[in-house]
Amino acid sequence: MIRYLKIILVIFVGLQGFFYFAENIANWEAAKGFVSYVFSMEGHEAYPNPLLPPITSPALVTLALVVIVTGEFLVGALSLIGAFNMVAAAGKPQPAFEASKKFAILGCGMALIVWLGLFTVIGGALFGMWQTQLGDASLDGSLQYVLTSGIVMLFVAMKDD
Repeated sequence: MIRYLKIILVIFVGLQGFFYFAENIANWEAAKGFVSYVFSMEGHEAYPNPLLPPITSPALVTLALVVIVTGEFLVGALSLIGAFNMVAAAGKPQPAFEASKKFAILGCGMALIVWLGLFTVIGGALFGMWQTQLGDASLDGSLQYVLTSGIVMLFVAMKDD
């Protein structure tokens, strides 16, 4: 029964990645506008001397968004491949099921890279997203995704006896 719980949780991580990927693709210009806003560092009165100068290059903004959506796609793809592999190994002996978790763990790890690395570290710490209402709301969301994906990753990685 625990194996199936792990599979369901990995499916949810994968769906989260694909849903955010699809939302960003469907709202490409709005997403690009958000990244542009973060890179511009507008509204940063609390800490007015950033480590980097504002970035206004449309090419760099587009590149950053491509990196984000690629990461979200990989969260979805790796997690769902992992869930499929886990389903295929669910009735097999413990070593086979343990081996089937590789892509699921990679998918959850990719979620940490996207929402911890890109949003919290780069967006929050480097670009000061926390200084604006829109950026702070995004950081709140990324914290939820980091925590849930990290918990799922740890739970899935636990050995099944």
